[in-house]
Amino acid sequence: MRLTDFWTRLEQAFGPGYATSIASDQVLPQLAGRTIQQALDAGVDTVVVWRAVVAAYPDRVPARLH
Repeated sequence: MRLTDFWTRLEQAFGPGYATSIASDQVLPQLAGRTIQQALDAGVDTVVVWRAVVAAYPDRVPARLH
């Protein structure tokens, strides 16, 4: 998944303003205790990060975005 696709999906799931907040503020255990942004900055594959988002927010991410 391209980084631009990742951000588009995150914004579709959470809205543009909240997506940025989620990415920088929420620590996900699925990402070894890092935020989404920290994981991306560390070079974690976007697919791995997206799967962590889906696992952390199963009720928030629409099935069409899985």
